[in-house]
Amino acid sequence: MAHGSAKRRIWGWCFFDWASQPYNTLLITFIFGPYVKEMLGSGTAAQTAWGYGVGAAGILIALLAPVLGAIADRAGGRMRFIWLFSLLYFAGAWGLWWAAPGSFHLPLVLLSFGIGLIGMEFATIFTNAMLPDLGPREEIGRISGSGWAFGYLGGVLSLAVMLVFFAESATTGKTLIGIAPVLGLDAAMREGTRAVGPFTALWFAVFMVPFFLWVREPRHPEALTIVQAVRSALPELRQTLRHLPDNRSLFAYLGSSMFYRDALNGMYAFGGIYAAGVLEWSVVDVGIFGIIAAITGAVFAWLGGRADARFGPKPVIFATVLVLTGVAIAVVFVSRSSVLGIAVPAGSALPDIAFYILGALIGGAGGALQSASRTMMVHQAPAGRVTEAFGLYALAGKATSFVAPISIGIATDLSGSQQLGITPLIALFLIGLFLLLWVKPEGERAEEWSAPSPQLP
Repeated sequence: MAHGSAKRRIWGWCFFDWASQPYNTLLITFIFGPYVKEMLGSGTAAQTAWGYGVGAAGILIALLAPVLGAIADRAGGRMRFIWLFSLLYFAGAWGLWWAAPGSFHLPLVLLSFGIGLIGMEFATIFTNAMLPDLGPREEIGRISGSGWAFGYLGGVLSLAVMLVFFAESATTGKTLIGIAPVLGLDAAMREGTRAVGPFTALWFAVFMVPFFLWVREPRHPEALTIVQAVRSALPELRQTLRHLPDNRSLFAYLGSSMFYRDALNGMYAFGGIYAAGVLEWSVVDVGIFGIIAAITGAVFAWLGGRADARFGPKPVIFATVLVLTGVAIAVVFVSRSSVLGIAVPAGSALPDIAFYILGALIGGAGGALQSASRTMMVHQAPAGRVTEAFGLYALAGKATSFVAPISIGIATDLSGSQQLGITPLIALFLIGLFLLLWVKPEGERAEEWSAPSPQLP
């Protein structure tokens, strides 16, 4: 493959992160999540409902991810799967436009959100599985970090556009810069904020164009038909799962990542709702918080990729999980009336400043952690079964993905406190750290790589 073609292929692959990131940034965390809180009128009720809804989608993803990965490894044609799940992403995101005041139907809102989330997660499995083909083993960490940083920049830009031109305050009806939502959108009907659904869908459709134009799969020399792949994949997948404990490093890593990624996703999913409920932030306030977190995420994903290339992914994962554990503990002790156990006067800006700092740490550590995690999965994956391995990685990420949101929902429900409701995240991070001790940096064996070494973005 020519040098220029390989470089363009990397850029095309990175555009998936750029295109898909707004689902996390705009819908899960910083715009639509807080909007759900405003519609339900209670941070506790929103956190509970969001927990059950996101958890239900996670269960479905967990059940299907390894099966689809195994089929794709045998049938080839990852791109057709990416097309299919891209359509689900688009349809689910667009459907959130109908979450209007006065006709806000929570089950339908969660259903539409879940369809888009399933599309995003499954498309991610197949794009992540392309990572080993993009460069030599020693460069994979840098490529992954660059892609994740590029994705965060997309998240920052999309969030800035929403705050400046669309998302209106519930009290003033104005956007961040004090104007009415553009395109004649009705602030009274919250059309500016609801536009986040179609905006996210269109952003994805536009910026997936470079991905589909520039990314090409290597030919599968022994590709089966879909029917043959299904027949052979399921028995072989059962065999793989049965013998998975024999590969101690891979087994430990899947377990470790299962817990710490669940905790991190819990932070992302509930950060905006937490700030809206505990600190009484508006959608615009949460959006500014999101910009800070996304900028630090981009910077540290890029730096983490460089650290990954030099030291390997395991030290990066260990350090970032430690940071996130400390943040999870600190968040519990930040409220409108106190910061880390110290009482503050009414109207003090200190709780807001503290939460902005914690948000920056979540963004920075989370970006580096996610980038290093998919690099580590490449190191652990058996040769020739990368998509199946990333399917197992998705299974590990989703097998307990309902634990964080549902445990947060239950803890919040039982305690009646949003602060106490997020304490399960602390335990999940600590379990992930403990299991990481059994993970070998290069997996059970080092596989030979023959991919080109292009100039990296």
